[in-house]
Amino acid sequence: MEEKKMSTPTGFMEYKRELPSDRDPLERIKDWNEFHRMFSEEQLRTQGARCMDCGTPYCHTGIELGGSVSGCPINNLIPEWNSLVYRGLWKEAYERLNKTNNFPEFTGRVCPAPCEGSCTVGLIGDAVTIKT
Repeated sequence: MEEKKMSTPTGFMEYKRELPSDRDPLERIKDWNEFHRMFSEEQLRTQGARCMDCGTPYCHTGIELGGSVSGCPINNLIPEWNSLVYRGLWKEAYERLNKTNNFPEFTGRVCPAPCEGSCTVGLIGDAVTIKT
């Protein structure tokens, strides 16, 4: 059985946070294509590498605090699928996501990513990019 491990505990120090760029408004009004440009496989894996092996990952636990949600409100197993993405295990990452989210195709488009705001790396630098 394959060893379960996080990507790399120093990835957040080795790689900068990147965000997908948006298409130009004059370009996107001509079609129904994606609003954000998609990351390449290499960019996705690099951003997945920024997810460290937290002792207590707050990103995947949705908690309401003072009227705001901290962490993923549907409890997606974010560190686990970041690790799978980093290792290029796309089918396994999708299956892990499907354990908590039956509709990632559209929830991923409308989610405001409260998980990023509760990322432990964000305490000392830029949080892991999760909404890509």
